[in-house]
Formats: sequence, C-alpha cells, structure tokens
Amino acid sequence: MNVAILGGGPAGLYLALLLKNAGLADDVRVVERNAPDATFGWGVVFSEETLGALRDADPETHLAITDTFARWDRLDIHYRGRLLSSRGHSFSAIARTRLLAILQERCRSLGVRLEFGRELADPALLAEEADLVVAADGANSASRHSREQAFGTSVEPEGCKYVWFGTDLVFDAFTFIFRETEHGFFQVHAYPFDEHASTFIVECPEPVWRRAGLDRLGEEESLAFCETLFAAELDGHRLLSNRSLWLDFPKVQNRVWHDGRLVLVGDAAHTAHFSIGSGTKLAMEDSIALANALLRRRGNLDAALVDYELERQPVVERFQQAASESAAYFGRVASYRHLEPIQFAFNLLTRSGRITHASLTVRDPGFTRVLDAWFAEEQRPRVAPPPMFAPLRLAGRTFPNRVVVADEGAGGGAGLVLSEVVAVSAEGRTTPECRVLEDDSLAEEVAAAHEAGALFGLQLGHAGRRGATQPRSRGVDVPLFDGWPLVSASPVPYGPFSAVPAELDEDGMVAVRADFAAASGRAAAMGVDVLELDFAHGYLLASFLSPLSNRRDDAYGGTLARRLRFPLSVLDAVRDVWPEDAVLAVRLSVTDWARGGLDVDDGIAVAQAMREHGCDLVHTVAGQTVAGDRPEYRRGFLTGLSDRVRAEARVPTLVGGYLTTPDEVNTIVASGRADLCILDLPPSPLERELGAPREGSDGLLLVESGG
Repeated sequence: MNVAILGGGPAGLYLALLLKNAGLADDVRVVERNAPDATFGWGVVFSEETLGALRDADPETHLAITDTFARWDRLDIHYRGRLLSSRGHSFSAIARTRLLAILQERCRSLGVRLEFGRELADPALLAEEADLVVAADGANSASRHSREQAFGTSVEPEGCKYVWFGTDLVFDAFTFIFRETEHGFFQVHAYPFDEHASTFIVECPEPVWRRAGLDRLGEEESLAFCETLFAAELDGHRLLSNRSLWLDFPKVQNRVWHDGRLVLVGDAAHTAHFSIGSGTKLAMEDSIALANALLRRRGNLDAALVDYELERQPVVERFQQAASESAAYFGRVASYRHLEPIQFAFNLLTRSGRITHASLTVRDPGFTRVLDAWFAEEQRPRVAPPPMFAPLRLAGRTFPNRVVVADEGAGGGAGLVLSEVVAVSAEGRTTPECRVLEDDSLAEEVAAAHEAGALFGLQLGHAGRRGATQPRSRGVDVPLFDGWPLVSASPVPYGPFSAVPAELDEDGMVAVRADFAAASGRAAAMGVDVLELDFAHGYLLASFLSPLSNRRDDAYGGTLARRLRFPLSVLDAVRDVWPEDAVLAVRLSVTDWARGGLDVDDGIAVAQAMREHGCDLVHTVAGQTVAGDRPEYRRGFLTGLSDRVRAEARVPTLVGGYLTTPDEVNTIVASGRADLCILDLPPSPLERELGAPREGSDGLLLVESGG
C-alpha cells in the first residue's frame, strides 16, 4: 500500500512512522507546505495516559520524547492578589519544535519520505498517486475543505479571544493568572516546556478585548499591552511572539471522517479547546487508532476506515464536550469573581469534572483540608467536616447539612426532607392521587422530619395543562377519560393526546393567586421550613414563562418581562404571607431544551427576577415544557445550570440530576455550584420488585426492575 499524508504536524508524522514501522505501507510520504522547523505554537502538554499510549505504540519515539520533558506536579492560581497552589497533578511538556524534530528524525530513520515547502494547488492530486490519502493538515484543512459536504463539516468559533505568546520566564508550575481591569477580566494559561521558555496564552471575552482597544492594535502593540498587564507575574521577563495574533478558536466537527480513500486525522477531523490541553494528544491518538485499524483489517481498507471512525468518534465527542464546557467556563469566569480565593481555586480545578473533592483529597490532602475548614468556617483544619456536612444558614433557617432527600428518607440524616408536589386546589392536581393542601394532613410529616433533625420542604404547585391524567404507574401524561377542566397560559395541549386547556383569564389569575397564598399560609401554620413554588416542567406557572406554551397577545404574553408578570404576581402574593424567617424557594426550568423556547440566558434572567421579588432559593431543573423536547441527560446534568444560575443571578441554588455519591455533593457545594444537593437514594425493595415508576430528583420518571 502507498500512503500519502498531507500535513507535517504531530498527527501526520506520527502516523507515517507507525505505518512504516509496522510494515503496513511500502511507500509513505508526508507533504508539508511549511519548512521543517516552522511552528505556530510553543509547547505541548501530555498526560500520563497519553504517554502510556505512545509507549505502547512506538517505544523508541516515546523514549526520545520523554527524555526531553519538562515535568511538574503543581498548579498555581493567581487571583485577587493571592497565590493558591495545588499539587499532585503530574504534567509533562515539550517544545513543539523539539517534538516535531524527534518525529521527523524517526520518520527518516524508517524510510518515510518527507517533502517540506511543497504547496499543493489541488490536494486531490495525491489520490492519483496513493492507495490512501490522509488529511492531517490542521483545522483549516485544504483537503477537508474540498469535500466539506461529504464530511458534513462544521466550523464555529468557540470561547474567548486569545493570543498565544511564549516567554523567557520558566514557570515551575502550570499557572493560571486572573486579572480584573477597567475593561473586564483577562486570564493567562502558562506552563514551562523546556529549561528556557514557557507558553503564555492570554485570553478574554470579545467585548473586553474591544473595550481594551486590542482590536485596533498590531502584533507588537498587543504584546506590549500584555507585558504591562502581567508585569508583576512576568517579573522583568519578556513575552515572545511568533506571529502571535489575537484569534478565535475554531471548533471543528465532522459527521464522518473518511470519504472514499481520503481520511481525516487530528485537527482536520476535530479540535478541542486549548484550555483542556488535549489537541496534540487527540491527534496522535487518532494516528495510533488508524494504524491499529489498518493492521487489524490488513487488505480491507474500507473496513479499517470504518473501524477507525467507530473507535475514535465517541472518544473525541466526549473530549469536545469537556473542552466546550471549559471554554465556556473561561468565557464567563468573571461571574465567579465574588467567590473567595480558596473556593474560586476549587471551582477552577473541578470545572471539567475530571477532578472531584475525593480525587483532589488523594492528590493534595492539604488543599482539601484547608478548603473544608474554610467552608465549615472551622478554625481547626484537622477536624473540619466534608462540605456536605457543613450547615447552611438561609433566611432564618439553619440546614444541618447540604443533603436533600425525598420524604421517604426522613430518617436518613439529610438536612432537608422535600415533599412531593402538593396541589393548591383540586383543579390544580396532576392525577386523582395528587394531594391537595387544604387541611393539616402534612403536619405529621413535618413533625417526623423535625424529630429526625431535618428541615421540611413542601413543593406547592398547580398542574395546569398537565393535569387530569392517569396515575403515573400507568404512564406519563396519559389523560383521564373523565378528567376535570384544565387551564394554562394559552390553549396549547401539552402532548399529542392531552386535553386542550382553556386560556387562564384575569378572574382565573385572581383565583390561582388566592389559592397559592391560602395554601402557603396553611403550610406556614404547619411549621414548614422551606416552601418551594413549582415554576417548572410545563405546569401552570411555567406555562406562562415559555414562548412555546405562552402565545398570548395581552399584557401577559410576548416579551419575557410580560410572560413573567403573572408568575411574579403569584410569588409576590406568597411572599406577603410567608414568614420572613422561613425559606421561600422556586423550582425553575432554566431551559426548555427545545427550539424556540427558553434558553439558559433567559432562565438566568428569570431567576434574577425571582430573587428580586423575594425568592431565597432556586431549585434548578430543565426541560419538560413540551413533550417533544431534546433533553441532555447524563450524570449530574443539572449541575452546570445550577452553577450558572448561582454565579450569574447571585441566588442560592438547590440541584439534583442523578447525584448518587457523597463525592459529587462535596464537589458541587465546595466549588460554589450549588448550596444544596438532592441525593438520589436507591429504590426501595418494593420498587425493585414491582418496577413501579417513581419521580427522580430531576422530574424524570424512573423505572427500577429486578430484571
């Protein structure tokens, strides 16, 4: 087999040497338009996992690379005049020019033909000379561009504006620097890559970049601006430029990675934002996977390329998701500036989910000991409890810890026992089994929670267009044959088989407000500590918030401010009767997960309005506004929403979403992503035996079965 590789970066060179070393190709050549020593980056970082893969793939190259590594195990975070350090993170880096030289030397020793300084007018010409053409020519791949429709290519800017400098200052740790200026937040990602220099990436949101006038500055002026801004950390050292210009990071995705005999690897196939340091790692792992697929399917090129895609695409998609979340984090990092330095640092360390409270305790027990002591306001770090056991003072109530459970868990040591949703009236029930708060029937449950040392929370709601349905053991949103009349913001049925609700008129609004106020008064008389109003999942109050369910053209429809009018009036009516020393919460669908519905920014604006009207706590949920939404369910899927609401709306939050371990709770509350967490407990033996549906912490119906 003859193989032509377009692109002489790490992915192309590494694939070439692997193919030649394994005897998979008689002729392998690499065509690169730039000179052998040309590079547009500075250093490359590798994880221990990636190094293991390189060792297994080609021990000789692995040895040459690791012999020249800069290694460190510390992260330094400069924030608000403080330096916070965390150890145990094990980084290795190498100069990009040195990495390329090692790969080129290994290729030559194996007989790979290297053609530098060659510009191909039409990359497709390579297909006439080779059995397999590999596009390893980067994010701006000319090979991919010629067949974008076949590959299903998408290229979109992601994250902040950034500029990639070097510096003659040799850092002794991976270093984050955060600087607040009159223009906004700037941050630096810096790390050493040899004994002479370090990478120094500066980034900021585009509005900050423009306010600082950087859009009008050239290369030298931008460098001077950044040298001045970070003069304290540079300590007299210089920034170095290699055509270091402000850029947008391109997120490259492709629906398929091969078309005929042309296959994509590395940045030509995908990119991952630099803030997780995985670009070169992913590219070289692509090369390993492609070489292994060709080895397994020797003689069947089509099958090998399919194998390669099936193996790599899921892995890359997970990394791209983590990278996108990290890029978004740094884009909004200014929203965390209210956090104290130790919490800010922990929030930063745990942003991608790869580090948790437990794993950091293994890596750096000193850091988590100080964190736990600060979180518990404890002066004796050796005896401070984990964050989930720290008390929380909110309104006039003290939660003994940060764990929330459903009412059947009252004796389990939780800080808050949260009831199922109770209707404000018979017309507001979801099913005939739904309870109505019209007497003191909850008094015993309140007393039981208090006896167990927990606070008691009551969810109070009106089903709206999701009412008059069969018991959920028979299915979700299955209408009754002889149900009661339904009301909603607009006459829009919830699902394809749901009854059409009547549009709630002014008289109806007055009655609903009175029902909520009266039920809230009864709850207060029973000693309820936390009252949670249901503004979520497409029920009555939520139906006013979303444009998907609110199609009114009066004062209660149209703009978000108008759609908020009735729900806020209900909140105000309850606030008037609810005790000041008890907690008033709102369960809020922060996003509809549906085209044309509420997005996260809208949800944050709603949460902020709720806070301004006296809401003490927001229970963040998502979706179920319409039956045909597109959910993004995974473990902890609501945590990011809670994080944004808490940071940007500046309101305490409660979050669930399949949180099943103490480590998850410790990580979430210590990092400031939520104040309270619903811990999903295992189903009861009866639920396992019967496989009966039950509502999870995120509002999903869960079915447990012994089979």
